Amino acid sequence: MPKVWICLFRGINVGGNNKLPMKDLTRLMLAAGLTEVKTYIASGNVLFGSELDEAALEALIGDLIETGFGFRPPIFLITLSHLEKTLAENPFRDHEHKGKAQHVFFFKAPPAKVDRELLDSLKTDSEAYEITDELMYLYAPEGVGRSKMVEKLGRAIKADMTARNLNTVETLRDIAAGMAG
Repeated sequence: MPKVWICLFRGINVGGNNKLPMKDLTRLMLAAGLTEVKTYIASGNVLFGSELDEAALEALIGDLIETGFGFRPPIFLITLSHLEKTLAENPFRDHEHKGKAQHVFFFKAPPAKVDRELLDSLKTDSEAYEITDELMYLYAPEGVGRSKMVEKLGRAIKADMTARNLNTVETLRDIAAGMAG
């Protein structure tokens, strides 16, 4: 049975940039030999099965998108076990506000720099965060759209990253678990 992968793209189908029609992407991925391709919301979440390793998959998917759509988005490949670990270790899992109040920022590699002083100076009293080598958990009950900390995150954390809210992360885990049987 092929391994189940969760592929997260950064910066597609938002703000009119980098249009990536999910139906067309699904067709291309199936034609390239990936199995059980499923998409979840248009903002760049694709689940599939494959025997290939992470590096080969990243190159294949990047090439498919570049050839088919004319751009190459940042690609983050995650396994079901990594997603389960991420949810189990969420330091805010027992907080009253869940769903869209909590976000996970997935890092491509450990951050080159984390300026906690800057993050702490920007966060509100209700916001909280925790950073590991693999990701950042964010609790923002007033929403990320209003967060000064999120606005300046690229200055404070030097890492290639993409974020999903807790609802999305849980749904992706559920879909992947169903695919894994």
